[in-house]
This record gives sequence, structure tokens and C-alpha cells, in this order.
Amino acid sequence: MAEPSSETRFLHAIEMGLGAWQWGDRMVWQYGDGYGDAEVHQAFLASLNEGIRFIDTAEIYGNGRSERLLGQFLKGTDQPVLIATKFLPFPWRFGKNSLVRALKGSLGRLGVESVDLYQIHWPSPLMSTDTMMEGLVECAKSGLTRTVGVSNFGQTQMLAAYSSLAQHNIPLASNQVHYSLLNRTVEKNGTLARCKELGVRMIAYSPIEKGLLSGKYNVNSPPPGSRSRNYANLLPKIGPLLKLMTEIGQDHGGKSNVQVALNWVICKGALPIPGAKNANQAQENAGALGWKLTDQEFARLDETSNMILE
Repeated sequence: MAEPSSETRFLHAIEMGLGAWQWGDRMVWQYGDGYGDAEVHQAFLASLNEGIRFIDTAEIYGNGRSERLLGQFLKGTDQPVLIATKFLPFPWRFGKNSLVRALKGSLGRLGVESVDLYQIHWPSPLMSTDTMMEGLVECAKSGLTRTVGVSNFGQTQMLAAYSSLAQHNIPLASNQVHYSLLNRTVEKNGTLARCKELGVRMIAYSPIEKGLLSGKYNVNSPPPGSRSRNYANLLPKIGPLLKLMTEIGQDHGGKSNVQVALNWVICKGALPIPGAKNANQAQENAGALGWKLTDQEFARLDETSNMILE
């Protein structure tokens, strides 16, 4: 296992962060229907109060609204907050300078001079990995970001990014991927192991599978919007896993399914960034910290999860 570089060590010290996808997104999360600016502000404050100070957003979340909201919230606190955001390689963006321009746009919405982590949101068939990495190098050398990372990069793409950055003596800080008890692709295909080997921090988005692992949804009561369609095949299968998670949570003093799901990701060596629409969700997420699943519980969760995913 490679030791993280001095620049990226702070990421390895963070056990859990807060994902801000839900802030402003109407399509997936129905922002404005049951929750809005006031509620996510409370989620922000509750997270800081629980010691969670790493917040991940993106220019595309709510068409920039997530970044703008975070920028507003930052003005109202004197607590240190670590900010991560992302560049989306739209088809009309060409050349390394497009990353610098995009990051300056994000900084304007956030109201800050630099971020702690700037990531490529998705690989692009139109812009080469080398070009995107050259853009990240420019962002880092200009002092616009402290570290750089990628998101949704497979192992081969991640290695290419790592090597390209290394030519400029800049470490690849992170790879943000979909990872949960109901999506273990990065574990099965070796990406998680390679991250550990290279000292790249794996950041796990959708660690509670958009609420599916909370136990509040089933076939007769599916999640709203597009989530219902996306999880139509999984919903009938997850009963045994949810039951096991509830049992394990009870053995740890009444931990919720959400807290068990997040603790499992942490135990796997990844950094989960669950979302929070309000203070209660933020506080529940924080309850995943300060304890650990036993080896036996860990193995049982793995086994039950595998049976669903086969």
C-alpha cells in the first residue's frame, strides 16, 4: 500500500463527508417539494456541528445552485470547511483551458479563491485523459485547487490519469465512484484495491443507494421519481439484507440501517459522502462514526449483499 503524498494526506484522514447533489436538484431529488434552501442550510449546520466538514458538490448539481447555496452557507460560518467540486466535460469544452475557466466559474459561485479538491466528473470520449489532466495541472499550479482527482474512472482510466499527473509531479488525490452494499463493482473489478495500492483515496457516492438501504422503501412503497424506475429490479430482493442490517444495528445500541450501510463503506476503506436534505438526515449520517462493525458482521453483510447482486 502506497503512502499518500503530503498534499493529499488530509483526504485520508477524513472518514466521512457530505454530498451536496440533493441541494438544488429537481430531476432526481425533487428539490423544492418538501424541502428547500432552509432545510439544506440546516443540514449544512448540523453536519458541521457533528464534525463533518468535507463537502462535495459539482457545477452540474442543480445547474450551479448547489455551489451557490454552499457559497451562501460558507459566508455564515467561521468554521473551516473542505470543499470539493467537479468539472463536467461537456461536448463543447475543448482543451485544457476549459478546466481553468470552469473552475473559475465554480469559485465564483462558491465565493472562494480556491477549493481543496477539483475532480473530473466523468471520463469523456471527446477529450483525452492527458488533456484533462493537463487542465487539472493548470488548475493546481495556478493555486485554484489544493489537490486534483477524478470521478467515475475505471481502473485503466484511473491509471492513465495517475501516470499523466505524475509527469508533472502532481499526485492523483482521489477517485469518486458509486459504491455501496448494493453496488460493489469497484470492489469486484479491482479498482478499490488499486486505489489503496497507489495511495489514491476512494470517495464513495450513493453509499446508501439514494435511500434504498434506509429500509423505508419496498415494492409497495417505492422511492419517488426516477429512483423508482432505476431500482425496480432491486426492490423485490433487498428484504434479507435490510433485515440483517436492522439486527446488526440493534446489536450496536440501536444504530439505523443508514448508519450500518455507511459504516460498512468506511470499513471497506472508502470515504462515503451521503447526502442530507435536512438536519435530521445529517445527524443520522454522523451516527455512522465512532464505532466499527465486527469481522463477523462485516462478513455476513458481504455474503448477504453478494446473494442479491449475483
